[in-house]
Amino acid sequence: MSAGPKKPNHREARTPDKHGTVSKHGTFRIERLLPGPIERIWAYLTDPEKRRKWFGAGPMELRSGGRVTLQFRFSELTAEKTPLNKDDYCEVPGRVTQCDPPRRLSYTWGEGPDASEVTFELTQQGNDVLLVITHRRLGDLEKMISAASGWHTHLDILVDHLNSRTPHSFWTAKARMEEEYTKRLATDRNLRS
Repeated sequence: MSAGPKKPNHREARTPDKHGTVSKHGTFRIERLLPGPIERIWAYLTDPEKRRKWFGAGPMELRSGGRVTLQFRFSELTAEKTPLNKDDYCEVPGRVTQCDPPRRLSYTWGEGPDASEVTFELTQQGNDVLLVITHRRLGDLEKMISAASGWHTHLDILVDHLNSRTPHSFWTAKARMEEEYTKRLATDRNLRS
């Protein structure tokens, strides 16, 4: 006699889709369920040395109006070499717009009227932490695809670090995600509204 269909375990039921979505024109949102506690994930967002492992280093004043300078050195993220046609280093300045440790952090991506804004929201879920990243005011489809593939790839590297695994690639994974998000976002109705 069959016991019926197998019920998903607690972790499977709460795991968000790995791909991000467009919630409205110019806004990209992506989620990851990460091993906590929440203070650990907050440190990977705010501590320059921990942030360098998966994203970009640089100073960040953790107060509304504080300066942010994200310093990306892509060759430090994985063992994969930076392709000759790509820049290995770049800086992105910004300003903190919200800081509520350890639950919410927002800052501008760039400065001036064309700056976009990134928000990180952390919610403890048992032993795990739901990280939601929302990137607003991205503008055109090309910027949306670049941001989507970048966030997806950086988050995969963060997941590897949090689980004590060696990240395999940045550039190869980002190129694959660019292709995938090009297909996904080019047909998204939210981009046409």
